[in-house]
Amino acid sequence: MKRSTATLLALTAAAAFGGFAATGIRDLLDNRAQAAPARAEAAATAAAAAVPAVASRPAATGDGQPLPSLAPMLERVLPAVVRIHTKQVVRIRNPFFDDPFFRRLFPEIPQERINESLGSGVIIDAERGYVLTNHHVIENADDVSVSLADGRTFQAEFLGSDADPDVALIRIPANNLTALPLGDSSKLRVGDFVVAIGNPFGLTQTVTSGIVSAVGRSGIRGLGSQNFIQPAASINPGNSGGALVNLRGELVGINTASLNPRGSMAGNIGLGLAIPSNLARDVVRQLVPIGEVRRGTLGVETQALNARLARSLGLDAGQQGALVTAVHAGSGAAAAGLRPGDVIVEAGGQRIDHPGALHNFEGLQPVGSAVPLKVLRDGRTLTLNATLHEQPRQLDGGALDPRLAGARLAELSETQRQALGRGVRVEAVAAGSRAAQNGLQPGDIIVATNAGPADDLGALRGTLSRRPERLVLRILRGNVQGTLSLR
Repeated sequence: MKRSTATLLALTAAAAFGGFAATGIRDLLDNRAQAAPARAEAAATAAAAAVPAVASRPAATGDGQPLPSLAPMLERVLPAVVRIHTKQVVRIRNPFFDDPFFRRLFPEIPQERINESLGSGVIIDAERGYVLTNHHVIENADDVSVSLADGRTFQAEFLGSDADPDVALIRIPANNLTALPLGDSSKLRVGDFVVAIGNPFGLTQTVTSGIVSAVGRSGIRGLGSQNFIQPAASINPGNSGGALVNLRGELVGINTASLNPRGSMAGNIGLGLAIPSNLARDVVRQLVPIGEVRRGTLGVETQALNARLARSLGLDAGQQGALVTAVHAGSGAAAAGLRPGDVIVEAGGQRIDHPGALHNFEGLQPVGSAVPLKVLRDGRTLTLNATLHEQPRQLDGGALDPRLAGARLAELSETQRQALGRGVRVEAVAAGSRAAQNGLQPGDIIVATNAGPADDLGALRGTLSRRPERLVLRILRGNVQGTLSLR
């Protein structure tokens, strides 16, 4: 029993991304796929030469009827799936290079290195050259090139990305492209057949198939807004950004991760994740005109509803939901009449069992969305209609607490969130400000306060809405964690 429980915990905690990165596995619990160096591509390509990427059409049976085959559909789909190669220049930090004498003695020692990585992408607009991929495939890249199935390679132009659902859009200046039509991922059902196509381990256009094992998958540590499709089709490092298609050859998902207790390089065990095409379509609609995604928020802080709290509110001990603890002034929730003490049990027709479910729902909604909320209040069930306002990405620390005045706070980058799971980044600290006098430094990560959690900007704002008399921050500075008492 203990062994099976440990295995279950390992499976749910370790989400290994399918992207191909050159820096190696950072940690067993790190969700990003840290892939083999791109120089392994040559060996992988040689191995691939002996194995066809897609099976040839089967011969006719004895009665003259052909066997069922995916080959006709794949012949149309494969040209739309591309390989993405990225390069990033990384400066090597060496204290000896601060000394001009040392640099003069050893000029041949490199002061920077180039990280290369491989991933996949899908052409979604042949006329404009739009290619959809994962944010983590091209994150921080200085150079992005796209190789087509016909052997052509083009430098890509970055159009925009959304780190939260892990979607990015790039463009290539190419003619005679093949694009995949976007299907309706909301129509997928458990048991539907799907096909995953990508470039795992540098192999070109590998095809795997299986059924949809689950839809609406969420609750996976550190993966941002979650509404994943879980296909049984194998997804391995390098598959990130590749296509998940239905049997009509429509794009229903973007492959993004594989769940593996032994990390991304241990191979696939049949637990993969894909971003629904409907979510990707919504992201693209915002990226094309403005290059960024503006996400909506209700403007509330919530906490989990336990048995004791439920009884104190006159609810059944087993009642689930998100208990509202604070409503921000001027927010959509305030305008809708939401109050502290309300329990949100449904949002936009989706069941809300806990605060994480509400946060995930908000993260997938555009600004201006009108959202009906089902709320429990004083033993009654109410329906309130809220309009989502734009979710802030940065905040002035002084607006949260005077002791933070002069600090500019921001959400973690996608890389930091994958490594840390939670926190708020100190982006800048004005010289001589109160925050600077209190010892706060740019680059610090606030992971908690003595008044409550600091999982993200919203959580920190909710925590400090009650202005504690004494404020102590738990921060991560470099690789060292400590506390900072603010005056």
